[in-house]
Amino acid sequence: MACVAQLVALGEEAAPGAQGGVEEGEVIFFTSDTHFGHENIIRYCQRPFADVGEMDRELIAAWNDEVGEEDTVYHLADFTLGDEHQARDYFRQLNGRIFMLGLAWHHDCRWLPIWRQVGTSGAHVRPGQIEFYSASHHKVNLLGPVHVLELHELGNGRFPLAITLSHYQMAVWDRSHYGAWHLFGHSHGTSSPPGHCLDVGVDVWDYRPVSLDRVIWAMRERGWAKGDD
Repeated sequence: MACVAQLVALGEEAAPGAQGGVEEGEVIFFTSDTHFGHENIIRYCQRPFADVGEMDRELIAAWNDEVGEEDTVYHLADFTLGDEHQARDYFRQLNGRIFMLGLAWHHDCRWLPIWRQVGTSGAHVRPGQIEFYSASHHKVNLLGPVHVLELHELGNGRFPLAITLSHYQMAVWDRSHYGAWHLFGHSHGTSSPPGHCLDVGVDVWDYRPVSLDRVIWAMRERGWAKGDD
């Protein structure tokens, strides 16, 4: 379609993979650039929807078709142009344990809280900020603008596989010279860099989150093999 300092989540749940491996039976998904409520994105990215209402309904249905109530979704920003009340309404229609990259200077600036950085400990929410919950009644966790997952199950037996998540595509990322991965958004399918990096935006993946299993398959197509790092 055309168109390592780990940051601590602002919620009650630890990010899966942050301190160790994936829990048994857990399914992890990645996505970006949903642009809920953004009429012009249909024209900019040639999305196959008649209007923003249809786009929102189809995106929500596709998300919930893929993601179960206890699955985990990492959203790499550009969730919605709406304000915090609109963001709350979208989140409460979406399944899963949702972890959002907090990119406060782009399309999410109207609903993200005011931040203040404290070393590498991430962002602190202002008093009175609306809390967001998914359709599964899990609190939405706000991460920093860059987040690094470490998955021992995909590592080389000595070290975990590091996966750097950011909205913007990077030229170099944490442990990239050791075969680590980088997942990004923003490009809406217009950038296909070589190596172990991948656009996980909805415009690339049939307007739905992409599972870790499908990312593994895509990375194998790019020459990755377990234990490379």
